[in-house]
Amino acid sequence: MRFVLSAAPVLAAAMWIFPASAGGPPAGDLGKLTYSIEWRLIHAGAAVLDMHDSEGRMKLDSAGLVSALFKVDDTYTVRYEQPFCASSSQLDSKEGKRHHQTTVTYDRKQNRASWVERDLLKNEILRSAQVETPHCVQDVLGGILALRSLNLEPGQSTQVPMSDGRRAAQVKVDVQEREEITTPAGSFKTIRYEANLLNGVVYPRKGRVFVWVSDDTKRIPVQIRLRMAFPIGTVTLQLEKSEPK
Repeated sequence: MRFVLSAAPVLAAAMWIFPASAGGPPAGDLGKLTYSIEWRLIHAGAAVLDMHDSEGRMKLDSAGLVSALFKVDDTYTVRYEQPFCASSSQLDSKEGKRHHQTTVTYDRKQNRASWVERDLLKNEILRSAQVETPHCVQDVLGGILALRSLNLEPGQSTQVPMSDGRRAAQVKVDVQEREEITTPAGSFKTIRYEANLLNGVVYPRKGRVFVWVSDDTKRIPVQIRLRMAFPIGTVTLQLEKSEPK
């Protein structure tokens, strides 16, 4: 149950930073986006994504039956250096009876990321790790920015560097096709992307990650979907509201 709600940062990681395309929107000008989370045809919670030029934030809350079974209250923040290279991140996770804090520091001089997870209730370090990274690497929320400036057509693909602080890899991104998507925020003409992020590349769980981005000048991620094997199945985030900064 925990992973169903904690999957949202993974869903957000479907793409990474690229130089902005000519005439495209500023890469960090996303403002605040609110998504509903659906799991197995039930409302599982909400995710609020707030992205700006040098900082990103995702707030994740469970709801309804899922919340009654396993309450999730997670806040993930990340800071960037231009051009949106991750410099540090922190995940404050209150899940069930646990309260953990996970911090990642990206040392661009040493090309290394350091990851530490702490139990705040027991005031102790649970795990730590380090991994070599490229000089500029993207985190799990940097992907949302990338989707707005990725200038590729369906049938094309690219590879980009990504790290969660424990693992680092070049991840393949496929541009699949144009589709019309309806969410609580309305109907959108979109382009569908798939990031080969799971299956041991960066995250060990097996599955597929898809993101639908509006095919217009706003370039808003309107739907994000994680398809995984039983017992998790499919988790879908759909745009409910978009608020400019």
